[in-house]
Amino acid sequence: MPGNLALRARGAAFWARAAPGWARHADRQDEIGRPLGAVALDRLRPRPGEWVLDVGCGCGGTTAEIARVVAPSGRAVGLDLAAAMVAAAQARFAAAAGPGLRFVVGDIEVLDRVPGAPFDAAYSRMTLMLLADPAAGLATIRRSLRPGGRLAATVFRDGAVNPWLPAAMLGAAPHLGPMPPLPIGDEPGPFAFADPARVTRLFAAAGFTDVAVHPHDVVLAAPDDPGGIAEWLIEVGPAGAAYRDSGPAARASARAGAARLLERFREAGTGYRLPAGLWLITAETPVSHRPSDRSRTP
Repeated sequence: MPGNLALRARGAAFWARAAPGWARHADRQDEIGRPLGAVALDRLRPRPGEWVLDVGCGCGGTTAEIARVVAPSGRAVGLDLAAAMVAAAQARFAAAAGPGLRFVVGDIEVLDRVPGAPFDAAYSRMTLMLLADPAAGLATIRRSLRPGGRLAATVFRDGAVNPWLPAAMLGAAPHLGPMPPLPIGDEPGPFAFADPARVTRLFAAAGFTDVAVHPHDVVLAAPDDPGGIAEWLIEVGPAGAAYRDSGPAARASARAGAARLLERFREAGTGYRLPAGLWLITAETPVSHRPSDRSRTP
């Protein structure tokens, strides 16, 4: 199995190539994908005046939503590894730019503390399972929270309760060029946090307390647009870069292949219903884990 440095380099390269697809489908991702993080946001309950960190903010939709909740005196800071996604977030929410909403490029695994720390709370939608060194990333989040700070995050459970996830990639792959290697075992990927005992151990080792991991099931509702839904799922998945590198005929075949495998989740005239099995993870930082210093980095 590759070491953390190799996995981190692989991840950075993947997300740099994936970013155009995520930026192109950002509005669709925000709308259809909202249930993937809604339970964590509900559990976190950010309040006006709080400073909240959004880990893995992507193209910024979740950070902007948090910023609206903590306004007018609070702040939401979105952090993402992919510079192109952060640029997309800044462009999408330029009208809301100001001290209450900020996007930062950074690798949560190598930072000491996230700019803006200490935060009152941290949120993450479907990102923590993608870390090459989750212990390091979680430790950074813990250091970036104030004493008694709280965290709420979601990750996928296992493949059995998320049967639609591989469909777009498997349907598209035969029509496209080479794709990045698929994760093995605990390597970063959609099911790296499938084992709740491992999740609990990682959070505890990073210094969190009151760690809880609860199952949560949602259904993503998507419109009855086979080509559009197939393309969205291809572009935000591991086949995205190969899809964009291909010619029109190959892309059309890839969309058709993905649509065939997604047909089981479609009701003609109504749309798609994509079942997703999640873990809701909640945790807190010890009240005494560092001095109660309310000063924050700019």
